[in-house]
Amino acid sequence: QVQLVESGGGLVQAGGSLRLSCAASRSIFGINAMGWYRQAPGKQRELVAFITNGGRRNYADSVKGRFTISRDNAANTVYLQMNGLNSEDTAVYYCNAGYYDGSYYPHHWGQGTQVTVSS
Repeated sequence: QVQLVESGGGLVQAGGSLRLSCAASRSIFGINAMGWYRQAPGKQRELVAFITNGGRRNYADSVKGRFTISRDNAANTVYLQMNGLNSEDTAVYYCNAGYYDGSYYPHHWGQGTQVTVSS
């Protein structure tokens, strides 16, 4: 079991940047993959990006070239750098500890952090 706590959300103008952090309650070195999901009002939760223990990264088409996921195993933290934000990025962002074997399987969830982009 691992507890995840997200931070770094907030209100930003269109075109701006935010960096989300996800702090884990224990070492993430042995966690196969870590990801970020988001859920906008009235929409299903979607996978935004994930990163495996081996450094493989995958992004949703809607954020490719704008978002970067990284993990610092020594700090037990996963980050999501978000640049070029637009109103479509407004959502609650959730950190996740999961597993990847060709598909990403979410296991443990954080409580979420709100990101609001004003136009």
